[in-house]
Amino acid sequence: MRKGYWIALVDVSDVDGYKSYIAANKAVFEQFGGHFIIRNGEKEVVEGSLRSRVVVIEFKDYQTALACYRSPEYRAAMSLRQPFSQGDIVVVEGYEESAA
Repeated sequence: MRKGYWIALVDVSDVDGYKSYIAANKAVFEQFGGHFIIRNGEKEVVEGSLRSRVVVIEFKDYQTALACYRSPEYRAAMSLRQPFSQGDIVVVEGYEESAA
């Protein structure tokens, strides 16, 4: 089964306000087995454009990644994020190379 991922590109307008979202999303991601692969490390845009934060969260499969995003628990956490940031989030199925 292919893993599922959230890829989020975010600009935060109020870091202190955004901290309430960070605190709230921890329990939600734990509930759905999500864990951070990338959480805004050092980066260099080598082509195109980008927001200030890059986040990648891995889940056991695509359906779980979607279920987490659509859950009432995440919707509550999201309401804490929206006043303090703008972003783009995509939920994507991971790639598995077929054995030849």
